[in-house]
Amino acid sequence: MNPPVRALILGAGRGKRMRPLSDRTPKPLLRYHGKRLIDWQIEAMARGGVRHFVVNTAHLADQFPAALGDGSDRGLMIEYSREGDTEADALETLGGIARALPLLSPDGQTPFIVAAGDIVTDFDYGALAARAGKLARGEADAHLVLVDNPSFHPQGDMALTAGLVRRTPRQYTFASIGLYSPRIFRDVEIRPCKLFPWLYRFCDQGRVTGEVFRGLWKNIGTPQQLED
Repeated sequence: MNPPVRALILGAGRGKRMRPLSDRTPKPLLRYHGKRLIDWQIEAMARGGVRHFVVNTAHLADQFPAALGDGSDRGLMIEYSREGDTEADALETLGGIARALPLLSPDGQTPFIVAAGDIVTDFDYGALAARAGKLARGEADAHLVLVDNPSFHPQGDMALTAGLVRRTPRQYTFASIGLYSPRIFRDVEIRPCKLFPWLYRFCDQGRVTGEVFRGLWKNIGTPQQLED
């Protein structure tokens, strides 16, 4: 039986578009319909069977463990991958994954989920975790969740052709939800670096599968989006 999948929720960034709200509160800790943004993610993943979470932190890092604790009150485990104390210390997504890798896949074999801490969705994380076996067997290196291009990002990010993620045409937007094999991050240097365009090398090799999700998915990036 495969070990359970763990999840990294991204929380290290400054959330500049959310200023001034994010000046004193990390964006994932802002409230949406009375609940912290990050709690929407934790609860959605927990419904899908995820029990072990890692949150990477930098900007206002101390607020995360103070707000979320160790997860024991929910029957979960929450650990923190602290990248520093300020926005200048944040490692971006790729660097953050590399830093948190020992917590995300202690055996170096089990795939893990990575998702943004500022999205609200009813996506079925259980179905995503169920794909881990395929990645563990080496049949793919990653599986990405895509959405139709939203009004705030009409240019899109990538394509999905015969179940494989490609660079073009850019008819879909990356939902900031993915499942990844730890093997592709083993030699990644721990430094500030974005996930894209780095991950495209694996897309070009036909090693990244994907799916389009058309359920509830909200990217809460600005005070106006939060208010709306």
